[in-house]
Amino acid sequence: MRLSRPFKDAGEPFMPLAARIHEVPDNLLAAIDYCYEKGWTDGLPVVPPTLERVHATLGHEGRPPETVIATHPATGLELSLHAAAVNAVMAGCLPEYFPVLVAAFEAMDKPDFNFHGSTASTGGSAPLLIVSGAYADDIGMNADVNLFGPGNRANATIGRAVRLILRNVFQMVPGISDKSTQGHPGKYSFCIAERMRGNPWPLLCEAQGYPKGVSSVTVFAAGGFCNVENHGGNTPQQVLSSIADAMASYGCITLGQSVVILAPEHMRILADAGWGRVEAQAYLFMHAKRSVEGMRGVGKYRASEYEKQHGAHAHQLVETGYVHRGLAPEDILITLGGGDAGGHSCFIPSWSRGRGSIMQHKPIGVCIDCK
Repeated sequence: MRLSRPFKDAGEPFMPLAARIHEVPDNLLAAIDYCYEKGWTDGLPVVPPTLERVHATLGHEGRPPETVIATHPATGLELSLHAAAVNAVMAGCLPEYFPVLVAAFEAMDKPDFNFHGSTASTGGSAPLLIVSGAYADDIGMNADVNLFGPGNRANATIGRAVRLILRNVFQMVPGISDKSTQGHPGKYSFCIAERMRGNPWPLLCEAQGYPKGVSSVTVFAAGGFCNVENHGGNTPQQVLSSIADAMASYGCITLGQSVVILAPEHMRILADAGWGRVEAQAYLFMHAKRSVEGMRGVGKYRASEYEKQHGAHAHQLVETGYVHRGLAPEDILITLGGGDAGGHSCFIPSWSRGRGSIMQHKPIGVCIDCK
């Protein structure tokens, strides 16, 4: 069995594919064990990256395999399309998933995402991918029941491919370069689709300004998942106040960005009352706050952060004497996801205590907003 190596060393020129082939016994279990021995896994078995599967994956990209789509700013390590394809195969991706993975790393390569800090910090973030538009349906992604859970190949393997690339290409190895204090399960895989069915708001890809028919992927350096349960609230204010309380917990509140995925039950309450994304963002921003006194009491108050939020360019909704989550309502990404039954929405905090990483997005499979 002939396997492609999932990375190239720093400073190593792009080599012909034949120079990066590992010959292993023509035995599936032996090939899996070989990948373990080489340290190419996230702790779970990987699919051996055979040449045929890698070539099929690269067939969904029109650029040469040596094209670099992301660079690690601290080490200079580069992600080529070929290395991305190898790791996608190892994660279990089907070839048609590859454009999502490519767009995600092109988004993470933008400076404001802070690719190195978000993957090395003790904060333990994981890149959350949110796929918006028809492409998610085309490849069978889950935007419905058990949205963040197991069971969907596209969601699970695209997210896992991100982790394998971080480990194998960029050498973000736990305990060595990845200094996460505790981490969270999303570091295995953290990838969802935005729900289109029954969504009363413009899709994210539309709100991001992409032409009709163009799908997008948004990347967010995300902390751990927080379930927000409210089965009794029947007004937008009641539902959103529950979420704002989670966002403003002393353990989570920072000037960083946020992701909120509304369950359909909760979204219907907002939509029936005529609330759109802008109104929901403003309400959450106004109510996701803590007093300066309270922040001092837990040791989290920083005068420099307060001044940044309340300075000359402060948003009009900022309240004197309080620290809000984020700098403005636009720092809160809100959309629809999950099954029809159940008053369970979620809040996902940012990685850093401040503005260490800003979420980014890219179109999938088309050259719009190219570097």
